[in-house]
Amino acid sequence: MIAANMHEAKSHLSKLVAAAEQGEDVFICRRGQPLVKLVLQQSKPHRRNLKPRPDLKVTLAPGYDPAEPLTEDEWPSDCR
Repeated sequence: MIAANMHEAKSHLSKLVAAAEQGEDVFICRRGQPLVKLVLQQSKPHRRNLKPRPDLKVTLAPGYDPAEPLTEDEWPSDCR
């Protein structure tokens, strides 16, 4: 078990975190009394559904060329 006061914890935070990673119990104390225990966060991998959705298919108007610049009439009014 490691106990460190606030000032010591601020000065040596990386060492305290490394000790917690090694399985050591690490406590941060105020006036000599344990206040906070450092624990490892058990993160779950993010799962993403990257399959194509047919209901979100985009179709372009006939004759539309996305590389062609917009005319003044096609610009949104707040961008003119």
